[in-house]
Amino acid sequence: MTNPMQVGVIGVGAMGGGVVTSLRRAGIPTHVRDIRPEAMAAAVAMGAHAYHSAATLASMVDVVIVLVVDAPQVDAVLFGADGAVAGLRSGAIVMLASTLDPDDVAAIAARLDAAGVLCIDAPVSGGPRRAAEGTMTMMIAGPDDALARCANVVATIAGKVFHVGSSAGTAAKFKIVNNLLAAVNLAAGAEAMALAAAAGLDARMVVDVVNASSGGSWMFADRMPRALDGDYAPRAAARILAKDVGIAAAFAARHRVRAPFASAARSAFDGAVAAGHGDVDDAIVYACAQHPLPLPTTTNERPM
Repeated sequence: MTNPMQVGVIGVGAMGGGVVTSLRRAGIPTHVRDIRPEAMAAAVAMGAHAYHSAATLASMVDVVIVLVVDAPQVDAVLFGADGAVAGLRSGAIVMLASTLDPDDVAAIAARLDAAGVLCIDAPVSGGPRRAAEGTMTMMIAGPDDALARCANVVATIAGKVFHVGSSAGTAAKFKIVNNLLAAVNLAAGAEAMALAAAAGLDARMVVDVVNASSGGSWMFADRMPRALDGDYAPRAAARILAKDVGIAAAFAARHRVRAPFASAARSAFDGAVAAGHGDVDDAIVYACAQHPLPLPTTTNERPM
């Protein structure tokens, strides 16, 4: 009988904690590292093994799933003091599941390759609930042998898997396109609901109508009901989507693509963060959109 694959998860916050839940439900040996003791304690309660450095964790595993916030954090947990690369065996695998700029993914993959470590570009989508259910969407690109070795792990943590290529950074590009739409849909949904509230409409009925009509989207259906409840407990923090749509806007600019909607959504989420709402749920853009504007005073005429 072959030994089971040992899986490490670095970053066990909202998404990473859900991944640990799915791995442990399947009985996969799981090892975790997070800078927050409470996050590691929650993972340990599910049967995971916790470590005080990424390097020590890495020495125990065959594959490391990285689910930290951004490229500087990825750099730190992989290549910094006590970083994972120092502990990984030759031929080990790093799955970059964080949402990163494609150029950063390619650069990280090159550094891992120089260290004898395989890289799978593997951003995820679906939120903490679907991560815990093992039903999130994963876009993956990487070497065929690495993908084959991780097939069971991927099937455990994701319900829909899209093999989008072999070059690191390809999956990140797919994720950026998705995130641009997610941010725009949520920002536009918040704006529409603020208008509905100002017009005196029954907000719950508006949600029902939109969800059954052409204006609906997954983000609208997921976020607006809890926004109406004033429930901004952070499933997906506003600062994360602000970061993600910022990456999308910059990526569009590099490709000389006009992206006014991405820019408008970025402004909405940056505004929420600037107002002190970065750590609450990204549905907070609904509350931010409700601030009334001054009435126009230049004319009393309605447009024809």
